Amino acid sequence: MAGKIDKTIFYPSILVVLIVIGLLIGFRETAEPAIEGMLATVTTNLDWAFEFLTIGLFIFFIWLIVGRFGKVKLGDPEDKPEFSRFSWAGMLFTASMGTSIMFWSIVEPLYYYTGPPFGIEPESAEAADYAVTYGLFHWGLSAWALYALPALVIAYSIYVRKERSLRISTACRGVLGKHADGLLGKGIDILVIWSLVGGLGTSLGIGVPMVSNVVSEIIGVEPTMLMNVLVLLVFTAIFSLSAYIGLYKGIRRLSDWNVYMALGLALFVIIVGPTMFLLSYFTNSLGLMFDNFMRMSLHTDPISQSGFPQEWTVFYFAWFAATAPFIGLFVARISKGRTIRDLLSTVILFGSFGSWLYFGVFGGYGMNLELTGQLNFSEIVQESEQAVIVEVLSSLPLASLFLIFFALLGFIYLSTSIDSAAYVLAGITTEKLGGSEQPARWNRLLWGLILATMALSLTLVGGLEVVQSSAVLVSVPVLIMYVLLAVSLYRWLHQDEK
Repeated sequence: MAGKIDKTIFYPSILVVLIVIGLLIGFRETAEPAIEGMLATVTTNLDWAFEFLTIGLFIFFIWLIVGRFGKVKLGDPEDKPEFSRFSWAGMLFTASMGTSIMFWSIVEPLYYYTGPPFGIEPESAEAADYAVTYGLFHWGLSAWALYALPALVIAYSIYVRKERSLRISTACRGVLGKHADGLLGKGIDILVIWSLVGGLGTSLGIGVPMVSNVVSEIIGVEPTMLMNVLVLLVFTAIFSLSAYIGLYKGIRRLSDWNVYMALGLALFVIIVGPTMFLLSYFTNSLGLMFDNFMRMSLHTDPISQSGFPQEWTVFYFAWFAATAPFIGLFVARISKGRTIRDLLSTVILFGSFGSWLYFGVFGGYGMNLELTGQLNFSEIVQESEQAVIVEVLSSLPLASLFLIFFALLGFIYLSTSIDSAAYVLAGITTEKLGGSEQPARWNRLLWGLILATMALSLTLVGGLEVVQSSAVLVSVPVLIMYVLLAVSLYRWLHQDEK
């Protein structure tokens, strides 16, 4: 049953997003340097804040998982999980990562090889050691800890405290009290909507050109902006159908197909690629990641000032923080009947394993091409990052067939991400939404179209750099939101225990 929209959140949010989209398109040339300048300010001055937040959350969750609160059930004693563990884990992973991990798992290790951290010589053996290692770190335990907090607090709010609202402001009630329903709460929800649209627009702004380039390679034409638009239209059509069907049939089925195809493609690369190298390289990289986990978590490089942690680690933590409220809202909605220990361990461990699989297989394969001289990353990347994706995939046996499956997986990933995000945005702008109620279909479709438009406008403005910068900027107020959520959960747990 669809709930009634909250006009005090719905219309201001729509207005803010449309104004920003209009400004991005109307002032393309001046937008790019302005956004990049603000990005440098944020990553340079708040590097310590994002890093302390991330490692602090990881420690907080270890305490919850092993402590007495881990057995607390998110629901009534008789409540059972709505989805199988496979579908549940698949939905939380595909909604979180999307096409972004398909892109960065190939490109990112090559960047680290040519521009490594810790003052390591570029393109050296040590640089090769750290190339996949840093990808495993950025997309592993730390990233999923950022995603897990909003998911847990919102799930606790809905299923234990019995709040009938899919909103971050409601989840902060343990700190805000009655102000969660006032202007402060409304402001938080509008801010969350902006962070969701900006963060997901970033993911789509990366994914659409990647899929477009792969499709162009398949059909033998040059990648163009028109092709980007066509890709947007196709996945918007897939999303629209899924949104119309709803959560239980639409998003769940897309996620299941996603997982099957992703596992199939990874297995194919392991079998036909340099199998022993991939397995050995992944093992070595994983060991280096665990060995240097604390160093990488708190690395700011204030003396040498190479900029590596700001451009990569802080950017990723800020981007994940920007999209985390969306992930949290969606994961909370599908986690009824799970315990706190179950939710945290599945989000952090399953999410990390999925990310590590991508980097171990596709990142390792790309590095093997570079190390054996079959790929010259420095030359190809001057054309575009998407060209690197096409070159790596085209080197595989049965490349034409693999490219088709990769493009299909990209379409499904894009559709799943926008489907999940639209569901959450519609939920935030709905007055009351409890139990098995779902947001109105027209509301979900509207937000999906807005997300697609945002992705297109960011791509028009200045490509990947502006897309990345926009994600970091919307994450700054989210730092405060994380503190409110953590304190709110802590207070609730102790109050309800008594």
